[in-house]
Order: sequence, then C-alpha cells, then structure tokens
Amino acid sequence: MSFQIHALPADLFSDLFSLSDAELAGQLARRMIVDESAGYPCRVSLADAEVGDIVLLVNYQHQPNDTPYRASHAVFVRQGVEQARPEPGEVPEALASRLMSVRAFDAAHEMIAADVVGGENVGAAIESFFADPSVDYLHLHNARQGCFAASVTRA
Repeated sequence: MSFQIHALPADLFSDLFSLSDAELAGQLARRMIVDESAGYPCRVSLADAEVGDIVLLVNYQHQPNDTPYRASHAVFVRQGVEQARPEPGEVPEALASRLMSVRAFDAAHEMIAADVVGGENVGAAIESFFADPSVDYLHLHNARQGCFAASVTRA
C-alpha cells in the first residue's frame, strides 16, 4: 500500500505576506527572517527555509472538525514558494530528518492511534498505520515542538 503526503496550499497564506506587523499580530501571525538553517520547516514547500528567507509563523487549525481533537498550532510558511507535491510513498527530507509524531484518525475524525518515530522511519510507520482499515488519514507533527507538519492519505 502506498501513501500520499500533503503540504498546505500556498494560497491559504499568500495574502498574509502583504499585511503589516500589527495586522499580522491580529491574525495570530508574526513575520520572521530565518537566522539558522534547519529550524524553520515550511508547511507549504515541505522544505526547510534558508537563512535570509522571510517566513510567517502563523496559527493554523490543522484539525478543524467538531470533535474533542479539534486543534491548531503554530506553523512556518515561506513567502513565494509553491505547494510541494511529493510522489506517492515519498517522505520529504524536512520530515525524514526530524522526530515525528504520527496520529491516526478514523472517518469520524477521532484519533484512534498514535506513535512517535524517528524521521527515517516515518514511511514505515505510515504504512503500518494504514494497514488498519479503520484509519482514514494521518497527521504528522514535529514531536518536540508539537506543531503540525503535514497530512497523509492513502495513495
């Protein structure tokens, strides 16, 4: 069985880059300039931002459904990047290089399983979760900071 990792669409955030810092604050967002590599994983490109890139740190509701698992958290998005479209079964380096929390949800958006795995094992963990037919989709989170990284469906 294969899987598909999904980045966030760029158009969800593109209008935010034209806002002032005060307006961004009103949107629970903040503009930042990347000052170190591998510390600002973009959820649109599914790649780490480069030193000097402009990113927004925004509160993103990654689990909007009406369940006790409704959730939002801070995510980084880069200015001027296109949405990543990994190949089926591909785990982008920005995910494969981090400790990840994998959370499995059923069709009613209830979390039914979860695990923490090293990034090098994310693909195998995804396959293992999808072996259970009651798993509808997965969410990947950076385990240390807890922030949403990407969603995953069956391919």
